[in-house]
Amino acid sequence: MYHTWMRFFTPSPLHRRLGLVCLGVGLQHGTLPTVGPRTLDHHVAVVISAGSGWYRFPDGRRTTVTAPALLWLTPGVPHHYAPDPGTGWDEGFVDFTGPVTATYTELGHIEPDRPVVPLADAGGPRSVIGRIARAARRGNPLLEVETSAAVHELLVALRRARADTNADGDLVLEALARDACRPLTVAEHAARHGMTPAELRTAVRRGAGCSPKDYLLGIRLGRAKELLAATELPVAAVARRVGYDDPAYFSRLFTRRVGTAPVRFRAQQGRTVPGGWSTRIPDAEHPPTIITGHV
Repeated sequence: MYHTWMRFFTPSPLHRRLGLVCLGVGLQHGTLPTVGPRTLDHHVAVVISAGSGWYRFPDGRRTTVTAPALLWLTPGVPHHYAPDPGTGWDEGFVDFTGPVTATYTELGHIEPDRPVVPLADAGGPRSVIGRIARAARRGNPLLEVETSAAVHELLVALRRARADTNADGDLVLEALARDACRPLTVAEHAARHGMTPAELRTAVRRGAGCSPKDYLLGIRLGRAKELLAATELPVAAVARRVGYDDPAYFSRLFTRRVGTAPVRFRAQQGRTVPGGWSTRIPDAEHPPTIITGHV
């Protein structure tokens, strides 16, 4: 015995230009029938929040699936799976497609080579799937845009929910973020954590989907933008605060990555207010409280 609810959509060519669109959503539980063997031309994220079952790889190997878990069904890859007939399982699925999936795959959010992913908690992803299901009501004029935005959110939620996101890689990312603006090389960062540069690259790639250099640079440039927009510090002082002793090198790097020079960015984005923000350095970890009314 099983229960199933599902909706499928056909986004217009205009909506497909969003880069990532939802093709369907479903909520099912119980002793669901076996799926496959079959091959799809789009992606499906199957979130299993209760129960257990099995998944068979294209080479014939079979592995146990125990909730909470994620099944990645990727285009062109045969898949074959089912819940245990005695226990069944509780699943929510989302079908999606679009060129942006290639970028999410490169960042490690979608893992074609790991179709069965243990999750630490299915609550976050299931909450997003629930919102997609509610958006799927008939007559919703924002259906395609709303569900497209939710698929982005789902991919983030699935990344956060992975059982390995609390491994050492995340601790390394936190430490790198704290020390990002110190004038340290990638090798020096690795040594501080008792790692080789190759081990650090692996940990950062697994946790953030990019190299340590790009991860550190993103934090440094973000901080530099905050200082340029909210303070009157000279560009050379901003460079030093984000880890660059050579202001000319910092300006060239900022211009190349941001697309505009630091002084021009400040002119476009500057929000300095005499006696206010311009008198102190904004703290990203402790934003000010915005008072909307009087007590």
